[in-house]
Amino acid sequence: MGVISFFWMDMLWLLAVVPLLVALYLILLRRKKKLALRYANLSMVRQAMGAGATFRRHVPPLLFLIALTLMIAAVARPAAVITLPSQRSTVIMAMDVSGSMLATDLQPDRLQAAKAAAKSFIEEQPRDVRIGVVAFAASALLVQAPTFVREDLFAAIDRLATQRATAVGSGILVSLKTLFPDGDFDIGGRGGFGGANGMNMGGGRGAGGAGGLGGMPLGGDGGPKKEEKTPFTPVPAGSNGNAVVILLTDGQATTGPDPVEAAKKAAERGVRIFTVGLGSPEGTVVNFGGRSSRVQLDEEALQKIADTTHGSYFRASTANDLKTIYKGLNSQLIMETKKTEITAFFCAAAAVFAILAAGLSLLWFNRIL
Repeated sequence: MGVISFFWMDMLWLLAVVPLLVALYLILLRRKKKLALRYANLSMVRQAMGAGATFRRHVPPLLFLIALTLMIAAVARPAAVITLPSQRSTVIMAMDVSGSMLATDLQPDRLQAAKAAAKSFIEEQPRDVRIGVVAFAASALLVQAPTFVREDLFAAIDRLATQRATAVGSGILVSLKTLFPDGDFDIGGRGGFGGANGMNMGGGRGAGGAGGLGGMPLGGDGGPKKEEKTPFTPVPAGSNGNAVVILLTDGQATTGPDPVEAAKKAAERGVRIFTVGLGSPEGTVVNFGGRSSRVQLDEEALQKIADTTHGSYFRASTANDLKTIYKGLNSQLIMETKKTEITAFFCAAAAVFAILAAGLSLLWFNRIL
């Protein structure tokens, strides 16, 4: 929290009442003292009251004075420069659903562990953050357009099913196309899941398209490209304060656009990509579709994608690692540093001091102030 300022500075003149109340309190104390001396010896009064009692009698008024000062300050609408999650932020979760995600080195398997971690991450996001889900294997598909509705996101994640191949670059480009619908991204002419590749996301309610398979392909059909409505001007990498992509994969790209080249397009638009790698560079053998194959994690490419976009790379070897990574991402996503009104904090503090003053006065002297 930075230096406190006030939107209504003119209202601070009310603080002049505070020293006047202090002076009035001192005058009343002196008057009481003179009254007491008329009926008792001064030494007897001191002995009767004691040092502790003399001190305690001033505590409730002091606390009430602090409460009053805070309430007057609240009237002036205090503000401070605070870093908070952006209210305009959009997070795209691009998830690998290739056959290697059936590996059981993460229990019960990589895909189920990824789904559970993704849901936990979504639950922890502020309600004013829009989240979308992209799935990729041989091509990529928008399975849930960015939304505030968490239930729709959970349903989209539950529908994810494994398919062949790994097109990491397509996952990045479809994520960018979701964030920038008018952008010129060469996603490819094969469509998305459920298109020419015969890929099926498992039915259920979806965002439309793809034959009702629960998602929407964003690729072209090989025809003329649409030009952007406004000329595109590159911005500094990582400068976009409204969007990030979280890319989760467990293998090397085997098809589709070059992931690093796709990351450069994200960097040109200021979008940061946080990459999460499942498994190990040594790889593991996975049985899928009646075939056995060794799948290796391309850490070098994932690190380069993150570095290019000013994001971060994480590797998860266990389900707990994955959950920890997603939790850590909360503090690294889209944050805004701006002047924010903090009147509520002043009012809450004033209420605490006022209640404390009344409570102590009632406890010690059987009266409220």
